[in-house]
Amino acid sequence: MEGRRVKKEAQLYQCGVEEIWQRQTGQLHPRAFARQMGGSQDLIRHLELYAKLEAHDGCVNTVQFNPTGNILVSGSDDKQIIFWDWDAKTKLFSFPSGHGSNVFQARIMPFTDDRSVVTCAADGQVRHAQILENGQVETKRLAKHRGRTHKLAIEPGSPHVFYSCGEDGAVQHFDLRSHTATKLLTCHTFVGNKSQSIEHVRLNAIVIDPRNPYYFAIGGSDEYARVYDIRSYHQDSSTNHDCPVDFFSPQHLIDNDHVNITGLAYSNQGELLVSYNDELIYLFQKEMGLGPNPKSVSVEARNELEVPQVYKGHRNAQTVKGVNFFGPNTEYVVSGSDCGRIFIWKKKGAELVHLMKGDQHVVNCLEPHPYATILATSGLEKNVKIWAPTAEQLISLPDNVEEIMEANKQDREDRSRISLTPDVIMRVLRLQRRQYQPNVESRYSRADFEGEDDDVDENSLLLNGFVNALVQRH
Repeated sequence: MEGRRVKKEAQLYQCGVEEIWQRQTGQLHPRAFARQMGGSQDLIRHLELYAKLEAHDGCVNTVQFNPTGNILVSGSDDKQIIFWDWDAKTKLFSFPSGHGSNVFQARIMPFTDDRSVVTCAADGQVRHAQILENGQVETKRLAKHRGRTHKLAIEPGSPHVFYSCGEDGAVQHFDLRSHTATKLLTCHTFVGNKSQSIEHVRLNAIVIDPRNPYYFAIGGSDEYARVYDIRSYHQDSSTNHDCPVDFFSPQHLIDNDHVNITGLAYSNQGELLVSYNDELIYLFQKEMGLGPNPKSVSVEARNELEVPQVYKGHRNAQTVKGVNFFGPNTEYVVSGSDCGRIFIWKKKGAELVHLMKGDQHVVNCLEPHPYATILATSGLEKNVKIWAPTAEQLISLPDNVEEIMEANKQDREDRSRISLTPDVIMRVLRLQRRQYQPNVESRYSRADFEGEDDDVDENSLLLNGFVNALVQRH
């Protein structure tokens, strides 16, 4: 065993020497060299905490690098947007988002000299901030969902076009040239062989395929990741029809009423990564889709489909967690966990290669640098963490890694025995979030969130009863 390990490390070393030689002699373009070396497993295993950026006064729910990678933008429960020089570990400036509640996502529009920022939040609003030449910031509301708006997706390479999704099940299309919003569709659940027009899917995630920007995927309060073709909606935006071109779900989760999707990501190769609440993470190839009507696919036909790659060891129960790819060629998969750790797996084979402590409570957001082996993360703490391959020695997995993964698995299996609807699950997640941040003011109204009970006593009873039920399972 030791001999094989030494041989493997020697091969990695020799490979690196060869690439460096090719780079120095001009046989390998500098960008190609960076991409090849940036995905090295050894480089990943040198990742350590490089910087802790502190200025927010609440949970940090969103982090993103600008297209050139020199600036990081973050948003928080404190409703502030902060620009950082992450390399110098300093705050550049901040401004109020204009939202009335927790900021869930902030994105810098490409090719705007980092002066155009779009945001969404728990108040349902989608807003645009324009940073002026004199340093002042103008913000305006573009649209509003009925309920929380969790995610935005920017059309690749466009300084004007982006999409939003919310808990009202709606997907909206925005064009900043006209400051208009068009409601494309409302996502509905399935009953029998048809999409039911009464109950909508509460959406948590939306992503655009970088290889084919005509396609976008959404996920929320049921088992399906749905893929749509935007061209059918551009032809007639008034129809508001819900017609996905493909559906993705692990076979064992089909018809499971107690799961929901918290995060989605597309790889550079067009693969779709799906993270489920209190379940696992799955990687789907395009040929694994169930087609435009999954209810019409027979069990026999489903059994013939290739099984998606599975990533396990983490725990995704307490918050709405994202998931992402990492590495210049999306060679790795990264996720946060309820145990406060950051999990990094090899995309091919799902081997766990690195495990880092990223938060005292929960890690929610993970954002890769656009070209370097740098990772930005955030969670329930009031800071942003930057991870860089600066460790002097390779960092091995902790000695108790098996115990950590087994504890997460046991907690997940214990909770899976309790029957909860996605609506109850989402409500409990919101209550848990408020308990983690008791000092951060939250302003919600019945007009913003229909059907949400603001009775503190009833909420406490619900959360306590849920926790007690879990305890009794141990």
